[in-house]
Amino acid sequence: MNECYYDKRMDFFYNKTNTDTVDEWTGPKLIVVLCFGTFFCLFIFISNSLVIAAVVKNKRFHFPFYYLLANLAAADFFAGIAYVFLMFNTGPVSKTLTVNRWFLRQGLLDTSLTASLVNLLVIAVERHMSIMRMKIHSNLTKKRVTFLIISIWAIAIFMGAVPTLGWNCLCDITACSSLAPIYSRSYLVFWSVLNLVVFFIMVVVYIRIYMYVQRKTNVLSSHTSGSISRRKTPVKLMKTVMTLLGAFVVCWTPGLVVLLLDGLNCTYCGIQNVKRWFLLLALMNSVMNPIIYSYKDDEMWSTMKRMICCSSEDKSHDRRSSRVPSTVLCRSTDTSGNYIEDGIIQGTICGKGDLGDKGNS
Repeated sequence: MNECYYDKRMDFFYNKTNTDTVDEWTGPKLIVVLCFGTFFCLFIFISNSLVIAAVVKNKRFHFPFYYLLANLAAADFFAGIAYVFLMFNTGPVSKTLTVNRWFLRQGLLDTSLTASLVNLLVIAVERHMSIMRMKIHSNLTKKRVTFLIISIWAIAIFMGAVPTLGWNCLCDITACSSLAPIYSRSYLVFWSVLNLVVFFIMVVVYIRIYMYVQRKTNVLSSHTSGSISRRKTPVKLMKTVMTLLGAFVVCWTPGLVVLLLDGLNCTYCGIQNVKRWFLLLALMNSVMNPIIYSYKDDEMWSTMKRMICCSSEDKSHDRRSSRVPSTVLCRSTDTSGNYIEDGIIQGTICGKGDLGDKGNS
């Protein structure tokens, strides 16, 4: 029967797995890292809070897609909390941690990753349902969106707690990984492969959506007299969502590949030399997302700017901006195909379609 080591501190496991915790990571180097980390985390907190507040404040964002977008910002906010906890529990401090505290440190990171990943997957399904049915927004009610958001966080918390619940190497030291000295190598393989597969599925879904929108837009452009800007709106908006996914994949894939190599016990891959850089790259994803929201979505940026400047809302601007989509879409409700031409993510549907959506919400 294998002996279990629940009462040991982390230095025992680091020594057993020959994991480098950078004992010399002190003095000026530590101060510089903490300063940069603090700056980025503050930016994550403030910017993602603005995104959530913008969705709550602006009634034009009261649709399933934007609720999920706000939840993605909440996942990034949570990631900021995880990084703050990591900053003050890493380096030489790692060896002094108890097993439970180390599990909490890693569990926060795993939960934030899963929350973002599952949220992007739900957004992909929502966009696919809406666009394939020629609608700007899906028929999801507020109750269903709330249920989806609760489910996303339930799955994220569960996945973050899986090692704590038993899939670890506390009773089998020989199965411990190098990067995560109390995680089983089999768990790292499962975790990294699962996330990489979900990445691939989402990329395929969004490519299919993008190709469909572009094909539909090209077909409609030869049969309608609408402006070029209106015909290009669906493609532009889909690029926004795909940019978010692309940033997520680019920032997280290297770290997941490193975890996979560690799970496969690759002793010649030099993973210890790159793990901190890839963790920093993952941190940058939570920094980039709010920038993408504001840069790609003019309405989001204007709402955030008004909140930052603490200025009174420009009612004439709101009336003007809200009048254009409704006017355009009122001309388009005769044929379902024109939903794709006039917009996929933004705007409102007038007439019976609008009343139906509002009733569902």
